Amino acid sequence: MSAFNQQFFMSVIIILLGFILKKIGLLKETDGSAISRLIFNLTLPALIIVSFHDLVFEPSLMILVLAGFVFGLVLAAVGIFVFNKEPNKAKGVLIMIVPGMNIGLFAYPLVEGIWGTEGIKYFGMLDAGNAFIVFGLTYLLGSYYIDRDEPIQFGTAIKKLTNSVPLMVYLFIFIIKFLQIQIPTLVVETASVISNANMPLSLLLLGLYLNFNFDRRYLKRLIKVMITRYGTSLIIGLLIFFFLPVSDMIRMTLLIGLSLPLPLTVIPYSEEFNYDSRFVVMVTNVTILFSFLVIWLLTNLLPRLFTAPP
Repeated sequence: MSAFNQQFFMSVIIILLGFILKKIGLLKETDGSAISRLIFNLTLPALIIVSFHDLVFEPSLMILVLAGFVFGLVLAAVGIFVFNKEPNKAKGVLIMIVPGMNIGLFAYPLVEGIWGTEGIKYFGMLDAGNAFIVFGLTYLLGSYYIDRDEPIQFGTAIKKLTNSVPLMVYLFIFIIKFLQIQIPTLVVETASVISNANMPLSLLLLGLYLNFNFDRRYLKRLIKVMITRYGTSLIIGLLIFFFLPVSDMIRMTLLIGLSLPLPLTVIPYSEEFNYDSRFVVMVTNVTILFSFLVIWLLTNLLPRLFTAPP
């Protein structure tokens, strides 16, 4: 437990450092775009290679891939039901931000600091299914509710999937492991050096995007989104944790996964679809803060979560 608390508070310090650097002008929020491209296109793929190069496929781990996809479908269905009576413009943004988990930037730094690459394997499998939600379903939902006569941009969503470097690296790793092809040692060692930058960069990026300015006009919809998102996900997560007959590490991964904040991709999506991006940024910030609190509480109330993975 002390190992987690130490990693947790260290992560908070680095996030606050990013926030302070933004406030004093050494970094700007606009720098976040370059840092996020560096993370998603270089350091995160490198971390995936290091974590999965010696992966031994187990049927139980495939539960995580399926769960990452199914959770997104369930949350989207709940969002459609809850926000069905909202005007189309509001409905689109509200439904779009309910599914999807921020695993790459939020979960990986905590997981890597506590369990190393072994823990990344579990959350990486969950993220493989989640990627289809973040880069596919979320985009389709946002596109569907735009007030225009064009058809749903299914092809564009597929293109976004193929443009996701982490997802393509996941698929590449899975294919070569299935074919029993070994990744050259030089590639793994080089990726290992690059992957060391993923944790601090991810946490600094969260700090750059952190904002404590809340517009009261959005309060009612913010509360509705939070109850819909976290109410549904935490009920599912706790039921899984206490009743699903799988290993503790898989149950922990699913519970923590369902407690994660919104993926940052919803921000550029909201701008592309001309939704209220200020609202999306505010909700994203609130979910980051709330998820830190929820995960810290869960891990202290359920200490057996933090046994070392087998």
